[in-house]
This record gives sequence, C-alpha cells and structure tokens, in this order.
Amino acid sequence: MMREAVRHSPAAKVMVWDPFVRAFHWALVVGFTVAYLVEEPHIVHVWAGYFVAGLIVARVVWGFVGSKHARFSDFIYRPSTVIGYLRDLVRMRGKRYLGHTPAGGYMVILLLVMLAATGIAGLIVYGGEEQAGPLAGMVSEATAEQFEEVHEVLANITLAVVLIHIGAVLFASHVHKENLPRAMVTGKKRR
Repeated sequence: MMREAVRHSPAAKVMVWDPFVRAFHWALVVGFTVAYLVEEPHIVHVWAGYFVAGLIVARVVWGFVGSKHARFSDFIYRPSTVIGYLRDLVRMRGKRYLGHTPAGGYMVILLLVMLAATGIAGLIVYGGEEQAGPLAGMVSEATAEQFEEVHEVLANITLAVVLIHIGAVLFASHVHKENLPRAMVTGKKRR
C-alpha cells in the first residue's frame, strides 16, 4: 500500500518537457492541421504554412539552446540503438527513457525535415503561381506547376509520418504503462 502511494504521489513525477516544447508541439499540431485541411481561402493555407515554418526554425534553435530533454544531443542515438530499442519495444520490453526514446528522437528529426521540405515546396509554388511570398519573381510558373505536385506528395507523406508517430506514442504508452500524450500536456513524467 505504501509503495502504491509513493508511485502515484506528485513527488514521484519530474518535469521533462519545458513550456516551449509543449507549446511548440501543440501549436505545430494546429498549424499543420490547418495547412493540410484548408485550401480556400488560400491565404489561410499560406499563413498556416508560414506559422509552421516559424515553429520549425524556433524548434531547431531550441534543439541547441533549450532545456536538457529538448536538446538534440539528448535524443539523437546511434542507428543500432534505435533498432535495438524498436526490436525490444515490439517484444513489449523496450527500455523506458525519461526524455525522447531513441526512436522518438528520430521521429522528431523526420517530422522536422518533412515539414520543412513541404514548406519549401509550398514557397516555390506560391512564389511562381501567385508571384507572392519570399520567392516572388524568382520562380517561373512552370517550375511552380511542377512543385505543386511535389508539395502535395510531401504533405501526404508528412501526414502518414504524423499518423505513425501517434500510433507509436500510443503503443509506447502501453508498453511503458505511461500516458505520454498527458506528459506532453503537463510536462511531467514519472521518475
């Protein structure tokens, strides 16, 4: 009985995700969702894309200067460590990490890269087709037309990666017996 009380007491929790990481995460959810779902009015799609781009830049900076578990150096592991972690996780015995897991760290990088690539392709389309944005006058209409499909394909791949991320978080939550989505709201995880 005493062990149970200690395990569920507030003292058994530790702050892992700082306010910036949590705000970034949920703002990115909103920004990507709006950019993905809203094509008209076009300006809403464009501004959602700019919002996501600004978030990505801020997160990359925070990955070097932020709190311990926000730093890339805290969650970038060797590929062999990632493979070992995934193998053990599938066997329902993956090691628990206080910050990002090895696979979670790679997912962060993959999502940032995919979102950036999608945004860059969108800027090329916007610059060429609308003659607007930072690439206005620098991109031909023909190039913009070619990149329109690239932009859409990258957005769909990004959505697939997001869905894999959600599934992996839910599965890891089950294996580690820890509510990881709640931790991204409160910032706290058990010690």
